[in-house]
Amino acid sequence: MIKILIEKINRHELEKIAQETYGAMVKFAVDVQKGIIALGGQLHSDAEEKLLEKGSKSRYIWGANIHLDHPKKDRIEFTALINIKPSVANRSMEIEDQAIKKKIKRIVNKFIE
Repeated sequence: MIKILIEKINRHELEKIAQETYGAMVKFAVDVQKGIIALGGQLHSDAEEKLLEKGSKSRYIWGANIHLDHPKKDRIEFTALINIKPSVANRSMEIEDQAIKKKIKRIVNKFIE
């Protein structure tokens, strides 16, 4: 199940989403232009699809993982197949642009305790 966040969720809710798939990790996609996040699913592209259905544009959607067993400052892993975007100079699965990483951290912290 993919959940598009419209309000802040707590750790318990995040753990429930994690248990549906990977246990201690949740995949997500975030639209850095609209400031919205979609959590869950087997693949980052599952969450990306939900954002596209809501009117997001692919160039602004990035994938990452939240690791529940990591300290808060290290919980986000900025790696996903959907991040390979040669048209915006990101040629690897890792998000290379530090400004985009900062935006993603802000959006995650806005919605997830």
